[in-house]
Amino acid sequence: MKRYMSLDIGDRTIGIAVSDLLGLTAQGVETIRRKSLADDLKRLGELMDQYETKSLVSGLPKNMDGTEGDRCAIVKEFMAEVKKAYPEVEVFFWDERLSTVAATRSLIEADVSRRKRKKVIDKMAAVFILQGFLDSKR
Repeated sequence: MKRYMSLDIGDRTIGIAVSDLLGLTAQGVETIRRKSLADDLKRLGELMDQYETKSLVSGLPKNMDGTEGDRCAIVKEFMAEVKKAYPEVEVFFWDERLSTVAATRSLIEADVSRRKRKKVIDKMAAVFILQGFLDSKR
């Protein structure tokens, strides 16, 4: 059994979710407030240790037409830094085009206030990314 961790990488935050040990469901863990690359990598390492995983799924924010733009390059650069800091980690990319939209919609349907949505949206987007990845593996 292997646990996966997903990342929804933004400029100011990184949403984090993890799978259960069976790889069936994704749960939101936290939103890392980005300070510096060193701090981001340190916190990510702590979370990988805590959840005993070396398998990361990064959302890849493709354009709606399927092409990769500037955001994809930024995400791939960050994941290259993760690989440098933690060479034993395996990295997967998952098309996250509609993950934030889906996360927002589900929070609105759950009647979560706008202010609360802002606090959990990145973590929820990471859940959608990971759940899509897990479902595709079945």
